[in-house]
Amino acid sequence: MNPLTQSNLFFSSLFEDPEVTAVFETGRTFARFLAFEIALSEALAASGAVDVSTAKAAIKKMHSFSPDMNAIKVASPIDGVPVPEFLRQLRKHVGADLTPAVHVGSTSQDLIDTATVLALKEVNDTFTARLETAIAGIERLIESQGNNSLMGRTRMQAALPITVRHRLENWVIPLYRHRDSLAGMRSDLQVLQFGGATGDRSANRDKVVEIGADLANRLGLTDPGYAWHNDRTRFVAYAGWLSLVTGSLGKIGQDICLMAQQGIEEITQSGGGTSSAMAHKQNPVKAEMLIALAQYNAGQLALMHNALIHEQERSGSAWTLEWMVLPAMVCTTGRALQIAVSQLDEISRVGS
Repeated sequence: MNPLTQSNLFFSSLFEDPEVTAVFETGRTFARFLAFEIALSEALAASGAVDVSTAKAAIKKMHSFSPDMNAIKVASPIDGVPVPEFLRQLRKHVGADLTPAVHVGSTSQDLIDTATVLALKEVNDTFTARLETAIAGIERLIESQGNNSLMGRTRMQAALPITVRHRLENWVIPLYRHRDSLAGMRSDLQVLQFGGATGDRSANRDKVVEIGADLANRLGLTDPGYAWHNDRTRFVAYAGWLSLVTGSLGKIGQDICLMAQQGIEEITQSGGGTSSAMAHKQNPVKAEMLIALAQYNAGQLALMHNALIHEQERSGSAWTLEWMVLPAMVCTTGRALQIAVSQLDEISRVGS
C-alpha cells in the first residue's frame, strides 16, 4: 500500500492484502508492458503498417526479453517514468534491424495506463468475488438472526425497538449496489490507452482505427476510439467506487464496535483482540480496522480529484500523484473486503 507497510512487518500484517498487492508487483507490471508491446507489433503487422516478417521476428525475440530491473530503477528518477529504460533494453534485445516494428505510434503513457487498466481488470474479478462472499455472510446472519429484537438507536441514543433484520439489511443493500455498479463500470474502465506522443494517434494515420481495435482485442480490452491521456475521469470515478465500498464496510465496522460495547453487548463474536494490560477484554479489532480503512480511502479520494487537473496534452505531476494514490486505494479496498468477510463469519449472535 505504501512504503511503511512494505518495510514494516507489523504494519504490513495489519494492512496488506497479499493477493491484491501482488497484482501491482514490479515483475507483473513489466510483464504487462511487454504484453502491450507484443500485441502492438502484432496489430501493426496485421494492419500492414509495418513489414510482417520484421514484426514476426521482433515478436519472437520479445518473448524472450527479461528487463534489467536494477537499471530501470536507476533510470526512472531521471526519466520520471520506467518506460524509456524498459524500451532501451527491449530495442537492444530485439536488435536495430527489427526495431522498426517496435513501439510504433505509442508512448510511455500508453504502456503505463494500459498496464494499470489490466491490473484493475484482474483486481475487479477479486473484488466481485469478495463482495459476493460478504453479501452471503450478511444474508446468512439475516436468516439466522433476523427475527431477533434490537434497540434501534438514533444519534447513539436508544430510540425504539427494531428487528435485527432491519439493521442488517441496511448493511447489505449498499453492497448489492456496489457489486452491480462495478459490473456496469467495468466497460468504461477496462479500455485501451493508445494515443502516441500527443494523444492524437497521428503516427499511424489511416491505419489507426484498425490498429487500436486489434490491439485492444489482443489485450482483452475495448478500444474507446480515442486517447484519454489527459482525461482521468474514469480512474477518479473508480476511486470513488473504492471509497464507497470501504465506507459501507466502515459503517458495518462502526455498528459492530458500538454493539460490542460492555453494558450493551448486542453482539457475540469470536476472534476478538486481547489487551496487554486487561485480560478481560476482547477488542473488536477487525471492526475497528474496517473503520480505519474507510477513513483512509476517504482521505485519498480528494487526492485523486486533484489528479484530474492535467495540463494540456499530458501532465507529469498529476499523473505521478495518481500513481501514488490509486494502487493504495485498491489495496486498501481489497484488505477491507478481506477483513469484512472474516468479521462476518465470526458473528454468532446479534440481538436477543
